[in-house]
Amino acid sequence: MGKHARMIKTRNQFDMQDPLTQYPQPKFEEQPQSAPGLAQDMVPKPDHGEQSYVGLGRLVGRRAVITGADSGIGRAVAIAFAREGADVALNYLPSEEPDAREVVDLVEKAGRKAVALPGDISDENFCTELIEKSAKALGGIDILVNVAGKQQAVKEIAKLTTEQFDETFKTNVYAMFWLCKAALPHMPAGATIVNTTSIQSYQPSPALLDYASTKAAITAFTHALAKQVAEKGIRVNAVAPGPVWTPLQPSGGQPQEKIPDFGSAVPMKRPAQPAELASVYVLLASQESSFVTGEVYGVTGGNHLP
Repeated sequence: MGKHARMIKTRNQFDMQDPLTQYPQPKFEEQPQSAPGLAQDMVPKPDHGEQSYVGLGRLVGRRAVITGADSGIGRAVAIAFAREGADVALNYLPSEEPDAREVVDLVEKAGRKAVALPGDISDENFCTELIEKSAKALGGIDILVNVAGKQQAVKEIAKLTTEQFDETFKTNVYAMFWLCKAALPHMPAGATIVNTTSIQSYQPSPALLDYASTKAAITAFTHALAKQVAEKGIRVNAVAPGPVWTPLQPSGGQPQEKIPDFGSAVPMKRPAQPAELASVYVLLASQESSFVTGEVYGVTGGNHLP
């Protein structure tokens, strides 16, 4: 634990560093958690940019809705967006409240508005409510970031239940559909949607049959929706992470025996920290990427997308 604690850097995202040793490398401890898990219970604790992310005013005045904002990639995006000048509506499960309160505090310390809206996005009625409450609290919606996801490893199709298959698709795909559908009427020209797919969309792991299938669906959904709403001046893109050190992994996203070596198979020999993805979401949400739509940006540690 001490080795990993010393390796977490607190320099900002602009400082040149060796990416191989910038963050903790395997081996890690086995650290089982009940789903959905908490970041504060991980060893080492993930870096979401709490100490390192420095904003440059790239999203001043924007109003963003982020799912999965309590931990992992969603938390890193919320911190980055706030420090870039955006007000943020944060969605997460009620059981993730301990992590979420930390994010609310970080957003407010950045001088931005934080709207906490816990609830289960696998429910269509809640998705509609989430968008309506966000639009009212923020005065509109300029950015929708779909991050929240369900991932539970199952080694054999015979043991993959219909219930899990259904829950994975509802959380990862249906929720994205419901949220985009509800948000678009609130979005002006210049607004953006950023979805979260995965390298699993292209290189699926055998134990992630249902999860990988949802990520392939997200990739196709992103391409299609981008073409559909381009004439409205709204852009839709996606980020495709490789292995990322988040609570999703020790809470069943990977078999426990895989946790010690998690991320070691990519060319950079380690998993990403959530903070390393934040700037890509900022780019796709900002006007800097004004001619980018229907694209998937890989952040994979060297395992390239096709």
